[in-house]
Amino acid sequence: MKALGWWLIAVGTLRLISVWFGFFDIWALRLAVFSKTTMSEVHGRTFGTWTLLTCTLCYICAFNLDNKPLYLATLLSFVYAFGHFLTEYLIYHTMAISNLTTVSIFAGTSIVWMLLQWNTHLKICSKRSNKKD
Repeated sequence: MKALGWWLIAVGTLRLISVWFGFFDIWALRLAVFSKTTMSEVHGRTFGTWTLLTCTLCYICAFNLDNKPLYLATLLSFVYAFGHFLTEYLIYHTMAISNLTTVSIFAGTSIVWMLLQWNTHLKICSKRSNKKD
């Protein structure tokens, strides 16, 4: 497995921990992410469900890096997550800078790495397409 695949498994596992917090430990989720606001159990479960979807994308993409639509969907999940957390910090003021920094490290690294690998990914896909012709 390529290094990017291992990275996606690691990030997916961290996301899975957030799923646990969303469903079963709302207090920990509040402290780790949304420390400047109150959260209801419904908010936690919604966050947990959304994060479970992104976790699933990470795991599936890690084993299928040559699947262009799946790769793009996984990349966009990082972009959307980063955008969400950025607006929570800048507009809604529900996050502390330390929490945003942690999220930014993982989302930002994933976005940059996946974008850097995008050209390699396209070359692999086009070689496979040419072999089929």
